[in-house]
Amino acid sequence: MAENKPITKNVDWMVVLIYIACLGIGWVNIYAAVYNPEVNMSMFDLGNNAGKQLMWIGTAAVLIICILVIDYKFYETFSFIIYAVIVFLLIVVLFAGSNINGSRSWIKFGAFSLQPAEFSKLAISLAISKYLSDPAISLTRKLKDYYPIMGIIALPAFLILLSNETGSMLVFASFAIVLYREGMPGFIPAIGMVTAALLIITLLFVKWYIAAVIIVIAGLAIWLMPVMTRRRGGLWATIIIAFVMIGIVFGVDFFMNNVLQKHQRGRIMVLLDPDSDPRGIGWNVIQSKIAIGSGGFSGKGFLQGTQTKFDFVPEQSTDFIFCTVGEEHGFIGSAVVVVLFVSLIARLVVLAERQRSRFARVYGYCVAGIIFFHFMVNVGMTIGLMPVIGIPLPFFSYGGSSLWSFSILLFVFLKIDAQRPFTLSRG
Repeated sequence: MAENKPITKNVDWMVVLIYIACLGIGWVNIYAAVYNPEVNMSMFDLGNNAGKQLMWIGTAAVLIICILVIDYKFYETFSFIIYAVIVFLLIVVLFAGSNINGSRSWIKFGAFSLQPAEFSKLAISLAISKYLSDPAISLTRKLKDYYPIMGIIALPAFLILLSNETGSMLVFASFAIVLYREGMPGFIPAIGMVTAALLIITLLFVKWYIAAVIIVIAGLAIWLMPVMTRRRGGLWATIIIAFVMIGIVFGVDFFMNNVLQKHQRGRIMVLLDPDSDPRGIGWNVIQSKIAIGSGGFSGKGFLQGTQTKFDFVPEQSTDFIFCTVGEEHGFIGSAVVVVLFVSLIARLVVLAERQRSRFARVYGYCVAGIIFFHFMVNVGMTIGLMPVIGIPLPFFSYGGSSLWSFSILLFVFLKIDAQRPFTLSRG
């Protein structure tokens, strides 16, 4: 039988210390990003983003205490209810939400705003974990067991897409990591990666050349294929795969022109050719790379970044906070941030693997996967390796909704993990 313990009993302090380090470094860099040398700005002034972020950090600390006080069984028991509440809020913002930066996904409370889309990651993580905690569910043997998971992810994804918050929706791709760990065949994520690769290759090269290469590779595969494999369907499987790949290649134009919006097409084209729109969509990435590159090995020094000081990089305290680190603290500072995130993600995977219940393990992988996706894409887009999709760097970027959602996501797992020694395994 589970036993209640003091709220800090068995909490993983390595994760807590990394969390505190990220908050501290992030807060300092938010101040650097908004610092104006002509104004006597204080880090504690609520009139700037640094002061507001400190307030959000304080409120996050209160939320963390509440999470640790609540019985760990609450999060599993009420998983679907939490999911339903967040879905309801996502519907509310479509009709009563405020439009900020072209996205109708905010609920305003006076001078402050809350973005339910940020909390959808928590809701989906809990719902998927609860669903997969059923021992009868098998992602290895039963195709029908995928349908509820697809529904759990698709509903909030659709609502978020309607509110024009595409970046938050794309984060849901991180759940593929969880499903793969729980038995999803490897060919399914492989299909996604091959499709993405074909999209990029098609935009760079002539379609007929790509189709010819696919046909040649398929022909070689059939020629080298053992006779028994051909007779067992290998021949037709190879032909079908080749035709599907060719179909994807020739369907790229339709996807780019009829599915993606103009700014989304522009971001992809800028990723392939940063100089294609240097004063438009490509401006952020170009200036971000200049800022990071100018930092050199040890950086220009705290509050000494010229790209930062003169506002060359828009959204520098939010989505592009990493370029502030690169410019003012150089390779050393950037490496510290990368090491912190790699250490955090690795530790979360270790904690997830030691869980005694499937619910806890799945939820732990959800947390690790979401943080990994945000880290990979956010840092990647500041150095020109990923398209700009507008997602924050966890614990670093300015924003109350982002900080709250990541803090809750992380500390719910730490609460569940803290009770592991007192919890019997349930499969």
